[in-house]
Amino acid sequence: MTSTGTLYTVSAPSGAGKTSLVKALVERCKKLVVSVSHTTRPMRPGEKDGVNYHFVPETVFLAMLERAEFLEHARVFGNLYGTSGVWVEQQLKRGNDIILEIDWQGAQQVKRLLPQTRAIFILPPSREALQHRLKLRGQDDPGIIETRMNVAVEEMSHYVESDYLVVNSDFDQALDELQSIVSSQRLLTVRQQEVLIDMLQDLLS
Repeated sequence: MTSTGTLYTVSAPSGAGKTSLVKALVERCKKLVVSVSHTTRPMRPGEKDGVNYHFVPETVFLAMLERAEFLEHARVFGNLYGTSGVWVEQQLKRGNDIILEIDWQGAQQVKRLLPQTRAIFILPPSREALQHRLKLRGQDDPGIIETRMNVAVEEMSHYVESDYLVVNSDFDQALDELQSIVSSQRLLTVRQQEVLIDMLQDLLS
């Protein structure tokens, strides 16, 4: 019997290491997939359409929004982001666990629509560490980094809305903690009794 998967939202300020952690987590865990969001922002060097994001013009995004195709959407730094509701539903029914890499606003929307969603928030160990990581990325000029730092304080205040809180001070430790979250959810009785139905019936017959 195929069990219903778990939907996770993972939020963090820019530079906290969210994307790298999620990529490593998916490589560790079977049947864990990352939702590929739609966005109107320009493609960055090294990114691929359909892999990192579905890059679409704003007119296309707004048309999809009008047709209520998004589970959640938000405008971040002037660009629109959204998650396909149909795709998420299909993956969960197949028994896959899904990670949505979204900001706190999107996480709020998803939690309201699907209360069973598990919300994870990733924090940097300090403001200094966050600023250093943003500079190391080499993707933004000093003005944008300053803007991101100012926005980060507001974003981080929403950690209280999450179910799990992970501090990315040491990458390997943070990755282990994320894997523990996924493992613990998969061991819940309600999930296990779907996976182990034949064994349970045999044990109790």
